[in-house]
Amino acid sequence: MTAMQKRQILWSILLLAYSAMIYRLSSGPVQLPAPPFFAQDKWLHAMAYGLMVWLAWHALRPPSHPGWWAWLYAAGFGATDEWHQSFVPGRQADLWDWVADAVGAALVWWFLSRRLARGGAVAPGLPLSSEES
Repeated sequence: MTAMQKRQILWSILLLAYSAMIYRLSSGPVQLPAPPFFAQDKWLHAMAYGLMVWLAWHALRPPSHPGWWAWLYAAGFGATDEWHQSFVPGRQADLWDWVADAVGAALVWWFLSRRLARGGAVAPGLPLSSEES
């Protein structure tokens, strides 16, 4: 097994573990205090799914358009997670939460795509810094 394949397996494990953590957190009642600022929950959604697209970017590595596959994974997971919450007592599905998920994922996808287009060290399946490769 090559170093690249080992790295991809590691990223895939991290992505699946992170996805499972989000699923677990959304399976119970919300236990957060009232948000101290406007739309705090939307910012948290955007950051969480931004991290998910970053993990998916490195894990999925399809030969073309890796960012789109990563974004599709994160946005699709966000949509199914909102649907899942509609069955959880004390939770509800919220279209605006999904929009925040998809926008956060799109922003990180855009950053990674721009960095790759400029010849940066970000490439599918590779670490963010060139020192690690």
